[in-house]
Amino acid sequence: MIDAFNEAGATTIATDTSILAPTLHRASSYALVPGFTEPDYIPALAELVREHGVDVIVPLTDFDHRVLSSAKDELAPALVLLPDRDVIENTADKYNAHVFFCEHGIASPDTWLPEDLPAEIDCYPVLVKAREGFSGNHIYRARNREELDFFLNYTEVPSMVQRQCQGTEFSVDIFCDLDSRCLNAIPRSMIHSKGGESIKGMSVRDWELIELGRRVGETMRLRGPATVQCFREANGRLEITDVNPRFGGAFALPHAAGSGYPELIMALATGERPEPRVGEFEEGVVMMRFYSQIVMKMGDDGTLVPLDRPLTAES
Repeated sequence: MIDAFNEAGATTIATDTSILAPTLHRASSYALVPGFTEPDYIPALAELVREHGVDVIVPLTDFDHRVLSSAKDELAPALVLLPDRDVIENTADKYNAHVFFCEHGIASPDTWLPEDLPAEIDCYPVLVKAREGFSGNHIYRARNREELDFFLNYTEVPSMVQRQCQGTEFSVDIFCDLDSRCLNAIPRSMIHSKGGESIKGMSVRDWELIELGRRVGETMRLRGPATVQCFREANGRLEITDVNPRFGGAFALPHAAGSGYPELIMALATGERPEPRVGEFEEGVVMMRFYSQIVMKMGDDGTLVPLDRPLTAES
């Protein structure tokens, strides 16, 4: 993501709590800041805004969404590219999201809180899922009531129960402007995923999925990037399981397919109002992710500096 913004002509400032965060060393510059739970987190970001004339803050993880969405005034004049706090709450809590979808006529798998479970469930297997989770953590598959009761007692976090979708999984990478108009929606197949992350996928021009992404973004009043996760069941019904108001881990795929999302962010930051181009992207773009690395050397002052020699197999 940092590389994409650099290539789009942005001056990038990356922040993290550790100098060993690889992304720091791909940005134009970086700063170490307190953790998002610390009282000095927002003041540290506000100081960077003043010092560097930052135009826009783009959160890349879910961790600090609540904090940042509540601190937009303190971080001005930088644009904090997030929806309002109530929208963050609806997307962070997966049960709240399910209720929102049902209230707005958007299909979602049958879902219950543990205290509201029916006496008989006729749709096994079901999933015990953390109400607030990520990367596939705290998800357990139950094939019958005995296993369901076990996992509800076993899990350590507030959870819900959801019918397991059996169809084909897709994600739709959408982008909405500051008025929540969807500017584009790019569906991708989930050929292979691991730990909740897409490892292999392909862009698909499926207008039903495109329209679903657009509708979700505008109905939920999203701003900036978001990832809509859904399944197409055997009867053709599309059911949404999750919405994340940030770039997905598979950002490289919609980017390669021509999303132009970094350029759209830069345009919004300068007050422009780009026109929607929903459905304009290249289909059939295949992504295969793999581990890579950044190798540097610890300097005398405790900072990391590039190696002064080429990295070879021998070294």
